Amino acid sequence: MPHGKKPLTLLHTSDWHIGRTLYGRKRYQEFESFLSWLVETLARERVDVLLVAGDVFDTTTPGHRAQELYYGFLCRVAASSCRHVVIIGGNHDSPSFLNAPKELLRALHVHIMGAAPDRLEDEVLVLDTADGSPALIVCAIPYLRDRELRTAEAGESIEDKERKLIKGIRSHYAAVVALAQRTRTELGVEIPVVATGHLFTAGAHTVDGDGVRELYVGSLAHVAAGIFPGGLDYLALGHLHAPQRVNGSEVMRYSGSPLPMGFGEAGRDKSVCLVEFSGARAEVRLIQVPVFQKLERIQGTWEDLATAVSKLSATGSRAWVEIVYDGDEVLSDLRRRLDDLLSKSDMEILRVKNNRIVDRVLGSIQDQETLDDLNVDEVFERCLSIHEVPEDQRMELRLAYREITASLQEDDGLAE
Repeated sequence: MPHGKKPLTLLHTSDWHIGRTLYGRKRYQEFESFLSWLVETLARERVDVLLVAGDVFDTTTPGHRAQELYYGFLCRVAASSCRHVVIIGGNHDSPSFLNAPKELLRALHVHIMGAAPDRLEDEVLVLDTADGSPALIVCAIPYLRDRELRTAEAGESIEDKERKLIKGIRSHYAAVVALAQRTRTELGVEIPVVATGHLFTAGAHTVDGDGVRELYVGSLAHVAAGIFPGGLDYLALGHLHAPQRVNGSEVMRYSGSPLPMGFGEAGRDKSVCLVEFSGARAEVRLIQVPVFQKLERIQGTWEDLATAVSKLSATGSRAWVEIVYDGDEVLSDLRRRLDDLLSKSDMEILRVKNNRIVDRVLGSIQDQETLDDLNVDEVFERCLSIHEVPEDQRMELRLAYREITASLQEDDGLAE
């Protein structure tokens, strides 16, 4: 990093979800295209530090192709002018898998923080320039798991658990940032202090069908922005897939996922955050990510669907399509009609949701509806309806269900 000759430049991205499929379709070509574009962007923008704020992979056991893309990318960055890479674990990542090669990768200036370490000091990274001068301090705080934040006690209420979790998150950030600021004072140089995180802040927004999981039980899925200590020059967050500011702040941001994670994000812009520091002052510019595979969601009556599909076909579109039929007429042959309509098109229908069939037969899976049409939360809600659970009992059952699923998602073998 040519300190003093140009502003220190950091690129913030997150939520790659390498290995994710979309209704059975593999997306490796999209991931490969994005990572190639990212390497080119790092070179073009003369980026000094790449920061990846969690959810590198979509599962805790990524396949060989996903691993090949990840490690191939890191090798290309290590050979580039980008001096440092910082990667934190997200709720989808296996901490032990990410951490396994961390000592080897450190020699390439790739810094991995798969889970909160035993020593808080290990989360404070001082990144240097090519001549060894300190240039940036990163509080590399990964996704903080429930078991790392609180001790479970018999008879705890949901509210007790929430209070402990919030206190644990707040305390962790306060301690790590205080260590970073103390380190900066000891170094005697006014360099930026940046923190990472992988969580869901209150007031942030998601999109239906974007694949964002709830992290904790109860309302703690949305933690207040006030948990972050003052004195941070930039906060790089992951977990939410829509790019957005936190609490209206220019320097507290979710970069969002680089690819649309579901049809709910069809047509939405995707970006990465380019952060330039003049001293400790940060200026943020968004760089739009190209669309590598177009998604289209088409909704309406049969006439609406037929018209929209015909128009797209006439343009030569190669989009992947989700069809949502909500006309009044019950069409038991909807899929056959659509297949006929697209028979000479380059488009591909990945999902058909027939709302008339769903509304007509609640709680059962018909020939026209598959489990791919439902997520796990929708299945649970249907169980509540099928068994006619009274509404005043459903909230407690929903909270218990979410606590169990959150625990299962975290059980990824943290032990080495």
